[in-house]
Parts: sequence; C-alpha cells; structure tokens
Amino acid sequence: MKNLVLVENPLVKRDITYLRDEHTREYQFRLALERIAYSLVIEISKKFKLHEVDVKTPLEITKGYKIEQQIILVPVLRAGLSMVSSFINMIPYAKVGHIGLRRDEKTLQPIDYYYKTPRDLDTSKVIVIDPMLATGGSASAALKYLKNKGASDCVLAFLIAAPEGVKKMEEDHPDITVYTAALDRELNESGFILPGLGDAGDRTFGTL
Repeated sequence: MKNLVLVENPLVKRDITYLRDEHTREYQFRLALERIAYSLVIEISKKFKLHEVDVKTPLEITKGYKIEQQIILVPVLRAGLSMVSSFINMIPYAKVGHIGLRRDEKTLQPIDYYYKTPRDLDTSKVIVIDPMLATGGSASAALKYLKNKGASDCVLAFLIAAPEGVKKMEEDHPDITVYTAALDRELNESGFILPGLGDAGDRTFGTL
C-alpha cells in the first residue's frame, strides 16, 4: 500500500481503543477523536512547504518559518466535522469547505447532496477529512469533485481505514496520500469496517 501513511504511537493506539469500545460515552469518544486528529495533522504537516522569515527575539534577530501554502480543509459531511476543530487549532488560518456525501445502503455507492469550497483550490494544499475509509467510494467521489474544481495537491485523513478502501484509492487516485491512525482487517457484507468502531458520526453526535 504505497500511498498509505499509518500514524501510530502509544497515545494513538490508546485512543483508538477508546473509540472501538462500545461502552465509551459520547464526550469520551469526542475527546479521543480530537486527540487522534491532532496526531494526524502533525504527520500531514511534515509535507508542508515553508519559507524563511526574520524574527526579532527579545535578544536578537534570528530565522523563523512560515507555512508557504494556503491550507483548505474539506470535511465530508457529517462525520468529518468532528475532526475539524483539531485541524483548525493547529492551522488557524486554514479555510474550510464542505462536501456532502451519503452512502446508498443497498448499492454502497456515494450520493452527493452538497458541495461548497473556497475558490483558490488550485493553489492550496487540500486536506479531505473523514473518520472512516470503508469502501472508498465517498472519498474517491470527493477527490473527483475537488480535482474537477482545480485542486491538484490533496491528501486524505482518516481515523481508521479498511484495506478495500485503501486499494480503491490507489486505483482511482494513485497520486493521493492516505493518512490513517489504524488499518483494520476487512469490510463485512454490508460494507462496514471490521473490527471498526461503529458509525463515527452517530457516536460523536449521540444520534444512535
């Protein structure tokens, strides 16, 4: 899986365990999700372009750095919204777009219902955010929309991913890097990730 970056450390593994546990309450789930999202954005930021600037400390002038690119976050509605705050806290100047996609429970194919992003996609680093990469249909459709609008520098960020979804991304978008905190075993017959963590949106927002 050449386009996959697995973000692992003891704290992430601990928090993934919280997410999987069916007894984890909504507020605990949200806090663990936010902490994992911090780890994802830190890993993704290693590829950000920098330029040097002069900065005056209380003692002297030295070299500092600023992020060169505009960053655009694009959460996939609705579950992707749960990860935005962590990314915004780390990248306060980031712009935020939204893509609304839902999965047809019979065909497992994505159906779009909303799309709005900032105009400068073509000159920005675009981070598509969604807690789960299952079949890969929604993520692939989201990237297709963004590329058609001019985005050329995109990455994907997920809490967990299934091998089937990663494979689809490699087939449909071989130029895109996928970041995830866990690579799970497989999908079941209904297209849900195993062992998984249930529906991330429902568990975040308490709509079970």
